[in-house]
Amino acid sequence: MTTFRSPSFELPPEDRASSPYTGYTRAHWEAAADGLLHAAWQWATPGGALLDLPGPPSHSGVRSDGLEGYARTFLAAAFRVAGAEGKDPHGWLDRYARGLASGTRTPGRDDAESWPVILDHHVQGQPMVESASVALGLRLARPWLWDRLSAEVRDRVELWLRGALRHLPAGNNWYLFPYTVAGFLESVGRGDAETARARERALELLEGWYRGDGWYADGDGRAFDHYNGWALHLYPLLDAYMAGEESASACHGARLREHLESCSLMFGGDGAPLHFGRSLTYRFAASAAVGLGAVSGHTPLTPGVSRRLISGSLRYFLERGASGGDGLLSLGWHGPHPATLQSYSGPASPYWASKAFVALLAPAGHPLWTSVEEAAPSEGADRVLSVPAPGFLVQSTRADGVVRLHNHGSDHVRPDEGESAADTDPHYARLAYSTVTGPTSAANPADNHLSVTVDGVRSTRRRIHPLGAGHGEDWGWAGSWHVPVFPSGPSTVPGLRVESVTVARGRYELRVHRVLGAPDGSRAELTGWATEPGGPVHSQLYGLHGWKAPEAVRAPQGTAFTRWAVLPRLAAADVTGNAVLVALASLTAEPEAGPLEPVVDVVDVQPPGPGGEAVVEVGWSEDGARTRIVFGRGVVAVDHS
Repeated sequence: MTTFRSPSFELPPEDRASSPYTGYTRAHWEAAADGLLHAAWQWATPGGALLDLPGPPSHSGVRSDGLEGYARTFLAAAFRVAGAEGKDPHGWLDRYARGLASGTRTPGRDDAESWPVILDHHVQGQPMVESASVALGLRLARPWLWDRLSAEVRDRVELWLRGALRHLPAGNNWYLFPYTVAGFLESVGRGDAETARARERALELLEGWYRGDGWYADGDGRAFDHYNGWALHLYPLLDAYMAGEESASACHGARLREHLESCSLMFGGDGAPLHFGRSLTYRFAASAAVGLGAVSGHTPLTPGVSRRLISGSLRYFLERGASGGDGLLSLGWHGPHPATLQSYSGPASPYWASKAFVALLAPAGHPLWTSVEEAAPSEGADRVLSVPAPGFLVQSTRADGVVRLHNHGSDHVRPDEGESAADTDPHYARLAYSTVTGPTSAANPADNHLSVTVDGVRSTRRRIHPLGAGHGEDWGWAGSWHVPVFPSGPSTVPGLRVESVTVARGRYELRVHRVLGAPDGSRAELTGWATEPGGPVHSQLYGLHGWKAPEAVRAPQGTAFTRWAVLPRLAAADVTGNAVLVALASLTAEPEAGPLEPVVDVVDVQPPGPGGEAVVEVGWSEDGARTRIVFGRGVVAVDHS
């Protein structure tokens, strides 16, 4: 059961006249920033260079974690003060100025204040991440901080920041960290060939990572997630916006506008972003792209919709315990949740949530704050939206505000990386994710997963190959294939392949799988959504062809949404050779939602031919519509009429 509570810091009274959906205004955003900053600064070192927040250290160590606390909270303070045109009633910038002087006095020294030096990502790379937040904060607050520093401190800060330009980033969004550092140095007259090259290199890579539909891959593979909003769009467009570069702003802005066409549908009616991908402990940073779109003008959304999304996301987390009794953002989703984290997560990692405060760059008189809130996209009519570039199918239902993402393209596997079941990531490998459920623990049965069991060992899904996606007026589809990998014995089976297609309409999900080349005695299983027993959200799974009766299985380690979960599972008969399996699934918070059995009245499956070709036709009872799926040799065609 979801517990709603007030945040541990004081917020202004709600304003339901201008904000009928959330009650939040710009004053709430300022108060939230101040509350989070005040709590974090209770843990500052005497010189203010490190914020040593309590909790288990990351693998980068406590000194790097302390810098992370300084840098990430600095972002919130800089957005807060810059948006108020320098008004700083709590004196935040004086504290950060003092910390700059202390941290850069003797970098690398083992004392109470010194910042770690910036090295290559595989040696001591985390400070490079934080250098971008320091540089961005300095650029945002330049008139009230940087310009008031002594010449000696400015030189020391520049020397420390240049470490980001002289060392190797990780092969993904990290290249935007030296890009951001270089942009700041150039903005204060300290640019040179080194800064120019850092910016050129980042933009070269960014161009190669752009895959269309407003989506970037986070590196050379197929990792598509919230990093699009809080990094890959944010840094280049904010840089161009601050520099007043119209051509760069137009290019990056056009891509952000297209990104928001699909991203804006990925927030539930309760304000939650999709629980999908890595670094989810950044929480309401997921709304940063929406805020930046409103600030820069590069958005397809009205100001009222934009505020509904950003304020809904902020409120969602604040009233569900994201900040504990001490006011600190915890490592988790609602409250603490270790399974949400990555090995690089430390006590201050959640403060990348500060990126959401980019919305404060819109001044008090901006339409973002003066327009009346409007309904979020997920609060309108039922929608199904295909996003072919990342291989996504997004499905939202008005009755319950639930948004589901069917993943047929994002896998977080590097191109040079072999497939190993040991590296399976629950935040990418599952067939579907939502705004009201999270993936189960790796130690529990996997939710939303098609597994093939060979010699008693269940397979997992890693590298995902898209087969296409599309949508019509009230339906959509996406498909992919993968090679099943196994955690014990041989990692793969020669010739074994699984093709998967999801067709969504209303709250229903038609899940069709073609298994090819399965060895003798192989079996298949399909699971549905993991939900709280007796909770408000219901998971259903019904076999239409090839499946045995469903059973409920337990996930005692729960999800980010419930301490204990159950999920439906279908067990198939023998799938030796080639087989086609058809099921219907549903995730709904509608209290009167009926069973799945009457939803489909026709299921016609033509047996796979010698090459595995197969045709599946399904008839929908309510309106007589027909869905036809044709599996060819490595291709899929879907029609609905």
